[in-house]
Order: sequence, then C-alpha cells, then structure tokens
Amino acid sequence: MSKLLDMFTQARRGQSSAGMGFLGKNRPETKPRAAALVVELASAEAGGAEAALKSGADGLLFVWDGKDTGWLNTLKNGIDTTKTSNDKAVYGLHITNGWDKLTRESLEQLRDYGVNFVVLPLQAPARVLALQVKDLDLVVTVPMREGDLYPIFIRNLTAFDNIAAVQLDFGLGNDLGEMAIEDVLQYRAVREAVRFPALLNVKANMTEADAYTLTTLGVQAVILTASASDEQTRQQIKALYELLEKSHQEDKDKAPTVIKQ
Repeated sequence: MSKLLDMFTQARRGQSSAGMGFLGKNRPETKPRAAALVVELASAEAGGAEAALKSGADGLLFVWDGKDTGWLNTLKNGIDTTKTSNDKAVYGLHITNGWDKLTRESLEQLRDYGVNFVVLPLQAPARVLALQVKDLDLVVTVPMREGDLYPIFIRNLTAFDNIAAVQLDFGLGNDLGEMAIEDVLQYRAVREAVRFPALLNVKANMTEADAYTLTTLGVQAVILTASASDEQTRQQIKALYELLEKSHQEDKDKAPTVIKQ
C-alpha cells in the first residue's frame, strides 16, 4: 500500500502508543478520526513543516509553480529534516503550472526528493496519467460544476488506473454546518461518481456542526491551509484534530469505502 493510502487507513484506525522498535515505543497514542489531516504550506522551509507535524498533521502539501527548479532543493532539504522527527509523515506537491514539462524523469526526481504524491488539475496533459512511477501517487483535482450530466462526465476518471485519489475542489464556504440535505446531495453526486479516496480543502476555525456535515461528504482527508503565523497554525491544527476525533463515527456495520471499481 502507498504511503498516501496508508495515511487514510491509519487515521480511521488510530494508533497505539506501543509499537515495534525504538520509534514505535515513542509514538504518541492517537484516537480514530473521521479523516486524516494534511496541512498546505506556502513555504518549503523546514521550520513551518516541523511545527505542523508536531502539532498533529498527518501529511504536508507544498505548492510549486512548476518553474523554479531551485525551489525543489529547498523542498528536499525541508523534507529530509522533518523525516528525522516523523517517519510516518506523507508529503505532497501541488503543481500549479508547467505541466507540459512533466516527464517520467521529472516525476522520478520528485519521488527521490521525498514527495509521495503530486496533485494535478484536469488541465494537465492526459499522458501524465500513463506514467507509472513507483512510490509516487497521482492525485487529480475535481472541481464542482453545475449540471445534471456533470457526475456522469467526471465518472470517467475511474477509467484511469494510475489515479490514487482525488482532491475535491468544492469551494465550501464558512456555512458548511448550515448545509441542508438537498445541498449535500449535489456534492455527494460528484463524490460518488469519482470512487477514489478523497481529500477536501476546509476552512480554519471549523465548528462541530461543520465537522459533522463534513462526514456526510465521505472524505478520507482534509486539507488545512497554514496561516502566516506558526503559532496560529498550531492552534488551528489542534482544534481541527479534536473535531475530527469527535466527529468520527464507528462504521463496523458499514461496507468498507470503495476505492474504485
């Protein structure tokens, strides 16, 4: 199992403080949560990354414009530094431009730099979906669009075997907790059409009502954008982490999440 998919699974299971070897014994116990927690960082510097992981983040998502190759060296150094304190952390790279220059070799380089998954939009070249790179997962961003036929259109993503997960770009506002069942059904139709594990961007300072509504969308991870202040980011991670624990629902009687058919 890839590190990204393992992150989804571990969040739902929780983690005992006991474990194999020295590192296992020193890992704090964690309770099962409704979803894993990924923090999106504007900077690749190790300081902010370490602060996010120590505050409870399961993974980190960095943003790259696809042009500044020198920035990738900073990213590599940052990942190498944080790995010493958290060997279970998952690292993603959201590529916002320059997709036409992506090759197998460049993706392998990102993997060698410590990146576990890359996030690409629907506008990226389709050929990238045919590039199988060991230990590097592809995540495709799925926007929310109106129209009864949109779920049927977006369902075609399930034809591509190399996609490991999707990032749902639903643009949910601050009134998430006020959504009616009818509102949720619009989003759920798209969620059911793409039968991959899903990551969803969320706002800071979520309420308990927001968290429970979030569970109805059936996501495996949430993405929180880091604040300018490390201290503020730590507080937001802690608060969101506690909400994900509280909103976790036992699903022993439910069928397991279908990744893809």
